[in-house]
Amino acid sequence: MLVDDLVSCGAVKFGDFVLTSGKKSRYYVDIKKASSRPKILRRITSGFGERGIQCDKVAGVELGAVPLIVSYSLEYDKPFLIIRKGERDHGMKSPIEGDIAPGESVLLLEDVITSGGSVLRAIDMLEEAGAKVEAVLTVVDREEGGAERVSKRCAYHPLIRARELLARADME
Repeated sequence: MLVDDLVSCGAVKFGDFVLTSGKKSRYYVDIKKASSRPKILRRITSGFGERGIQCDKVAGVELGAVPLIVSYSLEYDKPFLIIRKGERDHGMKSPIEGDIAPGESVLLLEDVITSGGSVLRAIDMLEEAGAKVEAVLTVVDREEGGAERVSKRCAYHPLIRARELLARADME
């Protein structure tokens, strides 16, 4: 079970943390710790695939979503797009790596959603490029408002909710 995998590999940590959203938290979910393990990455990819979302391409925001989108791309034969967090001042200066054409449908993958800010920014960038975001799938929904914000823009599906993960972690 994916919840057990995340807990057993040490992806759930307790302490004092500041999240990307700026919020403070008593726990941190490090999906990179899990996605660097092939067995767990395959389980995440399978969970995303079970949602049956039809798309032309799969996308994600650097860095946490990169292993997720590459794994999905290889498993389901979908080209991928990497969305940069910040501006580039060299090369092509593109905020989206990979080819995207107007009208293409995109599945957006994320590791953890808290406020949904980075995902909403990614949706905006993809739509500005002419794409249609079919759905957002995340490994963990921290249940701190992001789901509500994202679901106003497109379909949204988490594999795990924070309450499930924390209940299992408390049993350890």
